[in-house]
Amino acid sequence: MQTKYTPSNIIRALRLPFLAASCFPFIFGSLIEREDFNFANFLLGLVTVAAAHLSANLINDYFDSRSMADWQDRRFFGFFGGSKLIQEGIFTENFYLKASLLSAVVSFFSLLILAFILNNFLVLIVFCVVIVLSWQYTAKPLSLSYKGLGELFIFLFFGPVTVMGGYFIQTGIFPDLMSFFLGLPFGFFTLAILLSNEIADCPDDKRVGKRTWPVLLGAGKSHKIYFFVISLGFSVILLGAYLRYLGVISVLSVLLIPLAIRGGYILRDYYSDKLLLVKSSRLVINLQMQVSIILILSLMI
Repeated sequence: MQTKYTPSNIIRALRLPFLAASCFPFIFGSLIEREDFNFANFLLGLVTVAAAHLSANLINDYFDSRSMADWQDRRFFGFFGGSKLIQEGIFTENFYLKASLLSAVVSFFSLLILAFILNNFLVLIVFCVVIVLSWQYTAKPLSLSYKGLGELFIFLFFGPVTVMGGYFIQTGIFPDLMSFFLGLPFGFFTLAILLSNEIADCPDDKRVGKRTWPVLLGAGKSHKIYFFVISLGFSVILLGAYLRYLGVISVLSVLLIPLAIRGGYILRDYYSDKLLLVKSSRLVINLQMQVSIILILSLMI
């Protein structure tokens, strides 16, 4: 089998565009308290988060291939169903496993340097828990995404946990209720991305026994939980602005509600049409990115 290490294939295998889901909340958390902002610590933390996320992306494809989930439909849609490079014969499962391990090692050593700087090695224990759970998202024995628990993991680790991590690196404070609260919108909007992708994958996931929320609820009804999650995200932002945890600019995020509604209507009306659901996934990803940028700006201005 010929391996084609082209830039486009590497980007596709790593699923680089999805890094926004982890990097934006980390950047936000790092900027909550800016008086003694340490740029070197910030960079080390960002590398740690990004590399850990890449490791999770890669191992996700590896185990979803082994469980046959990604073999149910071999077409590449870009946003859901995996990178399909294994199914297309471009990369092997072994490549994904090794690349995931390498990314985890890069993440670990970046955090190790940070632990020496902070003189706090508890972060290494937290890191090990995060890496293990990120692998257990698809890997046995936990297989969180196969047991209706993957959504909760994504919400917590791409929201409050990552924001609190960025806040801790700059302040040394953990846990912190305010940074947890401010991480909630990131978790809700990233969960919305996951739900939109899971609705598209629902038939394939059902065939291999992957019990995601859309599989349990039914693809035709899952737009309701999507709208609920989106509503919670905007509500927390408005509450944060009211409590003055967020700058007034954060209120501008409500201008993106029509974008969220458009994505939801596609999920409602075309839940069985993967080609149209690509548009919904794109809309929700853009929503998450734009809301994240507004929230970051609300701290800086």
